[in-house]
Amino acid sequence: MPDTAGAEADRFAILPSGIRICYRDAGKRGAPVILLIPGMGEDLTYWTDSVLDAFVERGFRVISMDNRDSGRSTFMRTPPPAVWRQVIARPRPDGYTLADMATDVADLLDHLGIDRAHLVGRSMGGMIAQTVAAAEPERVLTLSSLYSTTGHRKVGQPAWSTMKILAGPAARSRTDAVRAHLLITKHIAGAAYPIDDAAEAAIAANAWDRAAGDIAAGSARQIQAIQLSGDRTEQLRRINAPTLVINGDRDLLVSPSGGAATAAAIPSAQHIVVPGMGHHLTEALVTPITDHIARHIERQRHGGAHVRHP
Repeated sequence: MPDTAGAEADRFAILPSGIRICYRDAGKRGAPVILLIPGMGEDLTYWTDSVLDAFVERGFRVISMDNRDSGRSTFMRTPPPAVWRQVIARPRPDGYTLADMATDVADLLDHLGIDRAHLVGRSMGGMIAQTVAAAEPERVLTLSSLYSTTGHRKVGQPAWSTMKILAGPAARSRTDAVRAHLLITKHIAGAAYPIDDAAEAAIAANAWDRAAGDIAAGSARQIQAIQLSGDRTEQLRRINAPTLVINGDRDLLVSPSGGAATAAAIPSAQHIVVPGMGHHLTEALVTPITDHIARHIERQRHGGAHVRHP
């Protein structure tokens, strides 16, 4: 049986910035480390036990984390941007950026005494992982970027149907949060990989219960961080970590053009497009996606052809 007992206990790191980051730690100490970074509005539990088990069974130590403004990590005190600012990409000037969130990742690794890790990020988490790989290349063994983008305004944009859903009223109760999660997740998951309503309802309810602050305000500040960071294409060209880019061809939240642009920007990146996949890691996708990532890491460990050396 995999050693995932640590995945049941939230742990905390107080970073030099004063921000508290909640994380979980599964697998054997001394094993190669995979750090899982969640997307916008998600907490660490969105990486389900089946994902953790898949990596632990392959011999990895798996760290999952709540980003700032999510889960049990610090919720910032700066005002969230109004909906109109989010829609027209006019962020407040007092917000944090993806670079600040990338610093949180590096500081968490320092707290854990981990020099280098395999970074796996989904959606906004992919953007954060990309930023770490560009800014602190010595910390990143491999990069896996799932249904993410570069920040260029002409790629990776959500469909208008998705924008309409996201612009709806913020959830103010547990019941509303579950209902809202099911609505958006059904819309963006991709018809070929339908969601399990009961499982997704449990994830949303648990995330509501875990949240240390206002989820809607936190998500708005995270959207603002993406917008304040702008087009990162030139930054991505500096990445020298072996990189795997995965996205579906039915993504209504981050257009597949975002994945293509990411793979084109990062030298020697491998790009996998999954037919029928949208913007969600359903249980049916756990095995193929974790297999892709594990093989990517193994190629790096054995000096695969796509590995770049500084």
